[in-house]
Amino acid sequence: MSTIAFIGLGIMGSPMAVHLQNAGHDVVGYNLHPDKTKPLVDAGGSAAASIAEAVRDAEVVAVMVPDSPDVQDVLLGEDGVFANAKEGTLVIDFSSIRPDVTVQLAKAAGDKGFRLLDAPVSGGEAGAKNAALSIMVGGADADFAEAKPILDAVGKTVVHVGGNGAGQTVKAANQLIVAANIQALAEAVVFLEAYGVDLGPALDVLGGGLAGSKVLDQKRTNMTTKSFEPGFRIDLHHKDMGIVTSAAREAGVVVPLGGLVAQLMASARANGDGGLDHSGLLRGVERLSGRLSG
Repeated sequence: MSTIAFIGLGIMGSPMAVHLQNAGHDVVGYNLHPDKTKPLVDAGGSAAASIAEAVRDAEVVAVMVPDSPDVQDVLLGEDGVFANAKEGTLVIDFSSIRPDVTVQLAKAAGDKGFRLLDAPVSGGEAGAKNAALSIMVGGADADFAEAKPILDAVGKTVVHVGGNGAGQTVKAANQLIVAANIQALAEAVVFLEAYGVDLGPALDVLGGGLAGSKVLDQKRTNMTTKSFEPGFRIDLHHKDMGIVTSAAREAGVVVPLGGLVAQLMASARANGDGGLDHSGLLRGVERLSGRLSG
């Protein structure tokens, strides 16, 4: 069992930290909003008043924050991990950030005597709560082997996909696929409703055929009830689509559907839906179809 500092206890990070504590690790949590540490403390973990305090005695540091600049601040800041953790500490970055930034951070980690794995996750809030996340890991073989028991405590599908940056690249591809699926499902729902079809049975039969997907299974209730309490916010998926389109351009490949969905995600955000669950793309289809109410 390890002493783990967990930085970032939001929708995803909080249940992940609790699972690690329940698995027998000694977890010290830090979050910008201290009240977010309560579930971890209730599970037997402890709360730190700063990143420096959280990481000082940690063997492993886990990071789950929103974007590339946030990870850079956590790792490189004066109060950050590299300035305060013990040399040799393994850092597992569960955040979804730019692959090129991850490569730069991995080099900085190595230069300062640390080891870094990029380990972005997929599965949303439900996956985090059920310890059923899919985790795509980039980094050295030995570091992955050391981290595997920790990753297994929060994930169901844990795969080493290559060196540093590979995990983030695979996550970008994941977000492309998820966004396209959500958009297609949203369009199908509006189409079915326009014809007065009984939506529940229609989605049942679609889910049993080739049109079936985890997106349909997990997001159908949001769309049928028009309830978009965030499991994964449009704001964050907007960020991820920016990563996809930028990285594709750098690689010299085209993602025409990805580019379109990125614009639809940006439109949803511009219309005030950024804080909604990404299933809220349904509202964009309704808006374009003149069917949005409320």
